[in-house]
Amino acid sequence: MKKNTLKSQKRQEKTANTLSFIAVIVLAAFVLLPIWWIFRSSLMNNAELFAWPPSFFPKRWLFSNYTKTLALFPFWKYFKNTMIIIVPSVIGGTVTATMAGYAFARLRFKGKKLLFSLCVGSMLLPTMVTLIPLYIMWSKGLHLVDTFWPLILPYFCGGGAFNIFLIRQFIRSIPRELDEAATIDGAGHIRILTSIIVPAIKPAMIVVALLLFIGIWNDLLQQIIYINSSENFTIAIGLSQFKGSLKSDWSAIMCATCLSFLPGIIFYLIGQRYFVEGIVLTGMKN
Repeated sequence: MKKNTLKSQKRQEKTANTLSFIAVIVLAAFVLLPIWWIFRSSLMNNAELFAWPPSFFPKRWLFSNYTKTLALFPFWKYFKNTMIIIVPSVIGGTVTATMAGYAFARLRFKGKKLLFSLCVGSMLLPTMVTLIPLYIMWSKGLHLVDTFWPLILPYFCGGGAFNIFLIRQFIRSIPRELDEAATIDGAGHIRILTSIIVPAIKPAMIVVALLLFIGIWNDLLQQIIYINSSENFTIAIGLSQFKGSLKSDWSAIMCATCLSFLPGIIFYLIGQRYFVEGIVLTGMKN
């Protein structure tokens, strides 16, 4: 009887695993379908794009569309401008979020709970509420409109409340005994942070860097507010302008769209293992 019960349990487990795997494959196909459709459309001519019924694969793989698009769409200039914003913002946001998270997780000072509550509560504040005051500050107060500074400097304040919260939760999952042992050996807070905490929270820091990268890459609203001249256009602004100028050439628009999201996909694929690990482990300890 026990053997039959064990066999039936194993069969049920295998069936459940198989069904789960099939469900994951189906969901992944639905997620990847829009990306494939854009890529497939970028390799067609306009006549094939509007053909009915639509074909799932191009009849001819017109990679020459990308050469023609790059002649009209200055991708590399936009990419350089975007990276000028992203690189310091991601580094500054990750470093300051780590420092703030360490302060909230390990240090003791007056008003810590109030400050942390205000920090987390700021996530409930809509972006539109601060949009006009910030623009007045950057334009009339600091005269930095049409420069990259309004898009870089704010990220040196932790890069957002969620990033600080994420790092803080991760640090709290590390035993305090490690800090105490380092303190007995004469290590200060900077040494503890750099030698003990940072190596243990690399997944969380990579998650923060990925979130910052993706958020800045897709932040059309902020970029279009503070950047006016075409020489400073980012990929997000350049793509929106390119779509407006070519209303009928959908092949070129699809090529430019593929070029615009390709770096984000590559960056995510590099750090996806740490991204999943960081999200899973974030709430392990309150």
